[in-house]
Amino acid sequence: MAEQTEKAFLRQPKVFLSSKKSAKGKKPGKGGNRFWKSIGLGFKTSREAIEVKLVLAQVEGIVLEICFNGLPCAMKPFAHGREKLLTSTYIDKKCPFAGTVSIRGRILAGTCHSAKMMRTIIVRRNYLHYVKKYQRHVPPAVLNGYEKRHSNIPAHTSPCFRVKEGDHVIIGQCRPLSKTIRFNVLKVIPAGSSGGGGKKAFVAM
Repeated sequence: MAEQTEKAFLRQPKVFLSSKKSAKGKKPGKGGNRFWKSIGLGFKTSREAIEVKLVLAQVEGIVLEICFNGLPCAMKPFAHGREKLLTSTYIDKKCPFAGTVSIRGRILAGTCHSAKMMRTIIVRRNYLHYVKKYQRHVPPAVLNGYEKRHSNIPAHTSPCFRVKEGDHVIIGQCRPLSKTIRFNVLKVIPAGSSGGGGKKAFVAM
């Protein structure tokens, strides 16, 4: 059953919940299974979109089942050191992995500038703009005829990602999801990790 966090009943549009057949060994979305897909383009489907890894933690002397990615789950006592894999339960029709949105068009990389909105982040992209006039004399603020610029792009983020300010993200273009959102988060590289690429961009002031 999906997480019911809204007034309306939430469910995946491609899953028949009243199926009487067993869901074992079937394709995603068949027999009551959770629907998920591969977006291609070399991006792996997020594991949190398919299943949730549960680990055990000791809180105030009681061993409880705690969800690895922060999703709520049953708080039942279990033996110490036990791990479980359960089906993910979040519902997001705009998720590129478990929703109805397809990724096509531009693939951009940037830094999370703000993560204060619900399921939406602001991605800041720094770039250099060439100014022909500055070719005659180069001011200190201009690098060989180029000036520093940046753009802020709002992007939808699926509940399977945990994005914080400063994280490096890769976003892909999709259909318009709202008045201003036309991109979806495909990959998150935490700040400080070595997977952010070797290029060093200028630091925003």
